[in-house]
Amino acid sequence: MKFKQIDKGLVHVYTGDGKGKTTAALGLAVRAVSYKKKVLIIQFIKGPWRSGELDLVRKLKPYLQIKSLGQGFVKILGDKKPFAVHKKAAQQAFILAKKSIKSGKFDMVILDEINVSLKERLISTDEVVKLIGSKPEKVELVLTGRYAPAKIIKLADYVSEVKMVKHPFNRGILARSSIDY
Repeated sequence: MKFKQIDKGLVHVYTGDGKGKTTAALGLAVRAVSYKKKVLIIQFIKGPWRSGELDLVRKLKPYLQIKSLGQGFVKILGDKKPFAVHKKAAQQAFILAKKSIKSGKFDMVILDEINVSLKERLISTDEVVKLIGSKPEKVELVLTGRYAPAKIIKLADYVSEVKMVKHPFNRGILARSSIDY
């Protein structure tokens, strides 16, 4: 096989039932920022609560920005919000994603937990497929979350599946700050 160097953005997918998908995307963002690349993270599910990601962003400005537009977990962990609230938030996040990807302001855009939004039908898989197909050539696009649809996996250049072998949640241990969020 003959290898070549390219100067164009590719599509990454981090999916699976294991812990570490967002963390992997954040590692990619930190690497890009170290080269003075502009990165935007749009969080589709994660809500208004405090997370380590938000603290990291403050330290890496102006190269890294994060927009947490989700309304929290959908249909799990005591979610009492109407489905319409989650759907509206995801659709607003997707509108921002489309504008941001096409704006020319960002070298990398991470759509955190977008795959969960697709599974829950908060946004349409076909719309995301269209977005991938129309992204500017230089933009690196990262999609995270469980349940990546086959259509998205087929279009992606990188696909990493994080497999859960063991997790404390299965023993009744809730997520811990600075480790899980």
